[in-house]
Amino acid sequence: QVQLVESGGGLVQAGDSLRLACAASGRTFRNYVMAWFRQAPGKEREFVAVISRGGFSPFTADLVKGRFTISRDNAKNTVYLQMNSLKPEDTAVYYCAANLQSYSSSRIYTAGEFDYWGQGTQVTVSS
Repeated sequence: QVQLVESGGGLVQAGDSLRLACAASGRTFRNYVMAWFRQAPGKEREFVAVISRGGFSPFTADLVKGRFTISRDNAKNTVYLQMNSLKPEDTAVYYCAANLQSYSSSRIYTAGEFDYWGQGTQVTVSS
């Protein structure tokens, strides 16, 4: 199993940047495909970005493409989400997630495909 803890959320203004981090426990972090999802009040959890075990071929959802970047550091057991040019509609709780399934690039993942989740970190963007 892997345990995930997100950090880096906060209250920012539109146009600002934030970098979220998700620290994983255990020595097998490199075995997991890692992703970021987000959930706004009253909405379903939605896919943001995913990255392969080795950090190659990351894929970002169209709604944040060009503004958000996912990356990972397997030596630090950490996955990151760099968020630039933030908009009020980016306001949500952001979750990192992990699974052991094979990685398929260039597609949207669903929340049901991930077995392990962090507790989430709140991102609020004011206009």
